[in-house]
Amino acid sequence: MKPISLLVLAAVVGWLLYQTFQPALHDPEAVSRPVTARGDLAGDEQNTIDIFRNAAPSVVYITSIAERRNLFSLNVYEIPQGTGSGFIWDRQGRIVTNFHVISDASRLEVTLADHSTWKASLVGAAPDRDLAVLQITAPAGKLQPITVGESKNLLVGQKVFAIGNPFGLDQTLTTGVVSALGREITAVTGRTIHDVIQTDAAINPGNSGGPLLDSAGRLIGVNTAIYSPSGASSGIGFAVPVGEVNRVVPQIISKGKVLRPGLGVTLANRSLTGELGLEGVLVLKVLPGTSAEQAGLRGTTQVGDGLVLGDIILAVNGRKVTDYDSLRDEVERYQVGETVALTLLRDDATAEVNVRLEALQ
Repeated sequence: MKPISLLVLAAVVGWLLYQTFQPALHDPEAVSRPVTARGDLAGDEQNTIDIFRNAAPSVVYITSIAERRNLFSLNVYEIPQGTGSGFIWDRQGRIVTNFHVISDASRLEVTLADHSTWKASLVGAAPDRDLAVLQITAPAGKLQPITVGESKNLLVGQKVFAIGNPFGLDQTLTTGVVSALGREITAVTGRTIHDVIQTDAAINPGNSGGPLLDSAGRLIGVNTAIYSPSGASSGIGFAVPVGEVNRVVPQIISKGKVLRPGLGVTLANRSLTGELGLEGVLVLKVLPGTSAEQAGLRGTTQVGDGLVLGDIILAVNGRKVTDYDSLRDEVERYQVGETVALTLLRDDATAEVNVRLEALQ
């Protein structure tokens, strides 16, 4: 017998022996495993489910579209520039989001939870607060305004829930806690946003502009920024508090912008204050007819070749200010028409005056 035939015969015999002695791999009578009843959901699970079901219809997907011109044909074409989140503010079709989500867009689209898409126009914005309001023409029956809560009584450790569209994945829910309060972040304008909420709920690109909710399903903040070297969630996210949102949004709706409060004075810039070796903010001029004039604030005057320094503002409602920027930030914690107490350095002694804030022109 040839060697090849012997090899073939050995292989056949080996296969037969393998099939004879190995356990059976297939069972023709195999059936599905019985399902074990789960029982009721845990209370916190059911609460999370209810929060999502109730709030998700208020969350929208925002697409910003940019126009580009072909350098050779000069034809204009549109490309998707980015995506973000937002939420329905009222049944008139107003949508709240972050300013940085829509700042460079030529055209905007808003997709509702039912997947209908609507062209959006810009009502107005507050870039220093990274907030913007859009308008869509969807019928009121399609619009479920978000439930608004408050942020002034939040506590570290409270549960929070974020809904948004991270990486374009719409209607995504993440959970976490309030990690810290009173944080500060920088807006796209370079201005400081105060009293920001820090959370470890996963916030990623695309979540910006979406709602941060408390365990009652109420809006407590607008997810705005993350701290992450990689650009993805690192467990450190920030939300503009709803108290600020509820103050700014009505102004945007009524006037297209935020009325910025002022003292009715002209102030020295940082370089002049530094040259004079002063701590605080020097009043250069008190504008006529303002509440500052009525309160008796004093401006700087020139006498011969010298200067008689005016009042130097040291604090606003007890909070120390060191330069023009810090004074502006403190004043803008309040609204036009409110009264603040200014601590002044006057004639080498401290004094306190109350000034009603006026709208800057």
